[in-house]
Amino acid sequence: MAERVITRVHSLRERLDDTLIAHRNEVLALLTRIEGKGKGILQHHQIILEFEAIPEETRKKLAGGAFSEILRASQEAIVLPPWVALAVRPRPGVWEYIKVNVHALVVEELTVAEYLHFKEELVDGSANGNFVLELDFEPFNASFPRSTLSKSIGNGVEFLNRHLSAKLFHDKESMHPLLEFLKVHCHKGKNMMLNDRIQNLNSLQHVLRKAEEYLGTLPAETPYAELEHKFQEIGLERGWGDTAGRVLEMIQLLLDLLEAPDPCTLEKFLGRVPMVFNVVILTPHGYFAQDNVLGYPDTGGQVVYILDQVRALENEMLLRIKQQGLNITPRILIITRLLPDAVGTTCGQRVEKVYGTEYSDILRVPFRTEKGIVRRWISRFEVWPYLETYTEDVAHEISKELQGKPDLIIGNYSDGNIVASLLAHKLGVTQCTIAHALEKTKYPDSDIYWKKLEDKYHFSCQFT
Repeated sequence: MAERVITRVHSLRERLDDTLIAHRNEVLALLTRIEGKGKGILQHHQIILEFEAIPEETRKKLAGGAFSEILRASQEAIVLPPWVALAVRPRPGVWEYIKVNVHALVVEELTVAEYLHFKEELVDGSANGNFVLELDFEPFNASFPRSTLSKSIGNGVEFLNRHLSAKLFHDKESMHPLLEFLKVHCHKGKNMMLNDRIQNLNSLQHVLRKAEEYLGTLPAETPYAELEHKFQEIGLERGWGDTAGRVLEMIQLLLDLLEAPDPCTLEKFLGRVPMVFNVVILTPHGYFAQDNVLGYPDTGGQVVYILDQVRALENEMLLRIKQQGLNITPRILIITRLLPDAVGTTCGQRVEKVYGTEYSDILRVPFRTEKGIVRRWISRFEVWPYLETYTEDVAHEISKELQGKPDLIIGNYSDGNIVASLLAHKLGVTQCTIAHALEKTKYPDSDIYWKKLEDKYHFSCQFT
């Protein structure tokens, strides 16, 4: 059997240099064609179109080689004759940057900062000095676990649970944070899961084994009400489940975590701990109502999507609360903008019940300036100056409506997510971000040519 040899991985520049030596004329023909487009930006599909437009014979010589691979992985090309720079994404989450001098066929590798600097020359021309403001956001992520494998992209919860397991559970004593959380976990001042009879990990483990043994003697469908008094005496409160069978499953999950922690068990256990009863969903812009709004500006599918989301969320919350053996009424508030000039809609109404739900409402809060309430609709691109004051007003209205804080804040769209971030920070509550339409992708090259769009879309304000 032939021995397999593992060789050094060549850099992008080295691989491209090899192709330039073997197929100099073919590469030159393509790059000259791209350079001929003049100063500007080519998107991925335009790069591919240029490649496919060269003669078939030339294309065949390049096909399967490093140069065609790089072109197919290039997400954007910056053309500043005689240079062409490429942003190459060889695999998910990995980026490399190069620039090629079309006349000399010289290849240079670029850092992110160098690539951005080169790109900005499209607008600003060649900068004479180096005194340019550069913001490096890397330190904000410094303490956050980062996936190094492409396969982890899209599996964030699983990745974070593996990280958490490794960090938390290196020995039995490291289970203390979980014990402390369960000891203080409550809803409206009433304990859930554990009471003060359990003070340490040994007593928790002892009580759980005792409960496991007892539950094994009961039919799985036995209601929790029949166990409640006995469980309270040994230190267990409601929240483990509504039947003996569910309580047993939950107790066995925690015993497994105490014995030999692993990320799958942790995810399953935390997913069943009762934590979310009051949810706030933010969507500040547009005419948000249930009748007569489709077709109005800044409304579109967001109304249908969020109303469907809320109905599904309420059903899921009710099911989970029942299965957790709790008697708690959930509440969902969709926070949107109140429009006094509601033009034939209910957008001037402070509270509106969501059709097909029991515990979900639309709560409307107006935009406000020092001159008073903004009465008319304004485009989603004009809302930015109002959002900080709006956040303060929303916090006050939520507090009145819920008689407390929400357990989860969900932001929709860029404006809703800014309010959600400010609100989550102010209240100390977990935030969930739903991105929806990312404005940059709707307006190609808006990051570099933002000044052309500034009057209408206020991108400088959005980006800041």
